[in-house]
Amino acid sequence: MSDTYMSRAGYEKLVKELETLAKTKQELSKEIGEAREQGDLRENAGYQYAREKQSEVIRRMGEIQDRLAGANIIDDMNLPKGEVIIGMKVTIQDMSDQETYEYTLVGGEESDPVSGKISVHAPIAQGLLGHKKEDVVEINLPGGKSKFKILSVEPSL
Repeated sequence: MSDTYMSRAGYEKLVKELETLAKTKQELSKEIGEAREQGDLRENAGYQYAREKQSEVIRRMGEIQDRLAGANIIDDMNLPKGEVIIGMKVTIQDMSDQETYEYTLVGGEESDPVSGKISVHAPIAQGLLGHKKEDVVEINLPGGKSKFKILSVEPSL
């Protein structure tokens, strides 16, 4: 079990998913019991499907329980001001084309690049971590090195 950093909203989302999976597991157990009553299990497709689905549900429940057990809620932590760390919203400017980007650094479980939430394990986040507003950083990205100026750093949660 390793530490998982997430927002309170991310934590609650996992708790709800776990509750839904527990209900699904109960329903699948009922289906499996009904299929057993039908006789020969080797040729019972409904039984086989329910057993496979139940295994998937149990596996996912275990993953979620591990994450929740090692969860550190970001908004419960005392975040240092002005430093790029998990839980911060960072606005950066690409020094080559002056384009600006805004990212919120989150744990891997909450990563959603389309909505601007990137994992702290992403290359750009790794390059920004520990820096402050006005710093110019050179980051090794998959497409090559790029320079960015940090325009702002603020708590996002």
